[in-house]
Amino acid sequence: MTVAEWVMLRTLHGRDPMPPSRVAETMRMTRGAITRLAERLIGKGLVVRTADPRDGRAQTLSLTAEGVRLVPVLAALADRNDAEFFGPLSAGQRADLEALLRLLIERGGLSAMPTD
Repeated sequence: MTVAEWVMLRTLHGRDPMPPSRVAETMRMTRGAITRLAERLIGKGLVVRTADPRDGRAQTLSLTAEGVRLVPVLAALADRNDAEFFGPLSAGQRADLEALLRLLIERGGLSAMPTD
């Protein structure tokens, strides 16, 4: 599972079906990137694409039952990984690290979610 796949699962989790354009806006990715990402997750049986009941020409994305089941499992794993990796840092060190990373992101003009 890639970071982008995980973020899409989290974006869709607990929400009504969303049009790909809204997913793209939420994740700050292009619609093309969302389409490719959705295709991978559809292939894994974690996301489903359906016709929007209000507009048969439009489509929405939502999690499958397996996707819904998997998100809390992956969230717990991510929390354990974060605790193990960042555990040695004090609260102040964590805040400093976050501030430094935000500065690098801002100065680098980064805004897009990694897709792989």
